[in-house]
Amino acid sequence: MDELFDISIIIVNWNTKELLLKCVSSIEQEINQYKVEIIVVDNASNDGSVQALKDFYPHVKLIQNKENLGFAKANNIGIKSSSGKYVCLANSDVELRDDCLFRMYDYMDKHQQIAVLGPKVFYPDMRNQVSCTNFPTLWNNFCEASGLHKISHLSKIFSGEYMRYYHHNAILKVDSLVGCFLMVRRNAIDQVGLLDERFFIYAEEVDWCKRFRNAGWDIVFLPDASVIHHDASSSAKEPLRFSTELLKSQIKYWKKHRSKIAVLIFLLIIVVNHGVRLILGSILYIIKPSQRTENTKRLLKNYSALKYIFCREYISGRTLH
Repeated sequence: MDELFDISIIIVNWNTKELLLKCVSSIEQEINQYKVEIIVVDNASNDGSVQALKDFYPHVKLIQNKENLGFAKANNIGIKSSSGKYVCLANSDVELRDDCLFRMYDYMDKHQQIAVLGPKVFYPDMRNQVSCTNFPTLWNNFCEASGLHKISHLSKIFSGEYMRYYHHNAILKVDSLVGCFLMVRRNAIDQVGLLDERFFIYAEEVDWCKRFRNAGWDIVFLPDASVIHHDASSSAKEPLRFSTELLKSQIKYWKKHRSKIAVLIFLLIIVVNHGVRLILGSILYIIKPSQRTENTKRLLKNYSALKYIFCREYISGRTLH
């Protein structure tokens, strides 16, 4: 494929019309000295996203899927249709700020060993969002499940997967980055391959970073560039479904990269975690009637996780995707 653009930005959209328009607007405000293409891959939205994009940004390349193909597969469709030297994967709920795109481009050009570069991420109220992560291990998953991660300010040993102890104020090589906005080197993609489409949503960026690292590439956090991330805009529409999707993707990652014994221990940690929460939540449901609405949501989430593990994962060994 002839290289026609410096940067190709792939945006996967599913029913986030207003945020999608803000995302594209923020990108267009940064386009000046480099050749940039914007590719929106829509996963069968029904909220008017497609028509709004056509109305306000008719020059943006639009790919319409007939069904929700998931995040990894939709991104791969976009990547295959792109021709940039660098490929940016952008969530539709992200807004670029302060020349983010070109700070990242320049840094990637100067550091040829980097496969994936991630910016500093802020919530809309400008609080810092943890975006640097460690690869999943039994210990850091135990810390997350047991609540030990809440004392990570005392020692990074208890941090869990998310590097909560790190202030995100210096350039750093990391295991993985939260995938809301990533710049990826085309040559690295050509070597390692596209996103694994067995991950419908979640963990696909962790798996990708793992594969890049295994191939000798670097994953780097760059605080000089930044974005605003509205966070969970699509998943908030169906929280129960997406919490189960997260668990499914986590299990897939462990099955792909870890031993059978490690997978069993990981599942045990998950079962104990949700089992204890289910018991405690049931008690709170009885003794605190005023909080039953929120407790019901938590109970359903814990019940769904256990049901998936025992009815789908443990008994049949199958997954939904």
